[in-house]
Amino acid sequence: MLNKVQKGFTLIELMIVVAIIGILAAIAIPAYQDYTIRAQASEGLAMASATKAAISEFQADRGGWPTDLGNNAGNLGWTVPPSGKYVASITVTNGVITVTYGLLANAAIRNTTATLTPGTSASGDIVWVCGAAPTPGGATMAAAPVAGTIAAKYLPATCRP
Repeated sequence: MLNKVQKGFTLIELMIVVAIIGILAAIAIPAYQDYTIRAQASEGLAMASATKAAISEFQADRGGWPTDLGNNAGNLGWTVPPSGKYVASITVTNGVITVTYGLLANAAIRNTTATLTPGTSASGDIVWVCGAAPTPGGATMAAAPVAGTIAAKYLPATCRP
């Protein structure tokens, strides 16, 4: 009697492994794509933090909101409005910051906008509403919060309605 020692895998075992890898890839790739899009969207909101500080200072000094970034760029401490790798522009209208995503951004957010609306709390502090998130209780907003055109799933949780 000859004892055969199995060396290697059978075709069925290899096919099962390939199928498992395919299923995992089918789940992982869309999740990773959403993650990268959210990272690109967060660049715009991070870049807007300097604008938020400038607008807060403008409001504290002058008691009102800047009406237009172009006209008040010097008042906000800029000579050129900020832009980045995925952000085409950041504009301000009546205190509302609008972030527009540019051509290097993923197609899902390219040419879309995200908004940050300022307001004052009952105690006089500056509060910000991102996108269509709920307005803090007792806050007086500079304008009605606008959702922007970016899909809510790509924004941080604090910006979602």
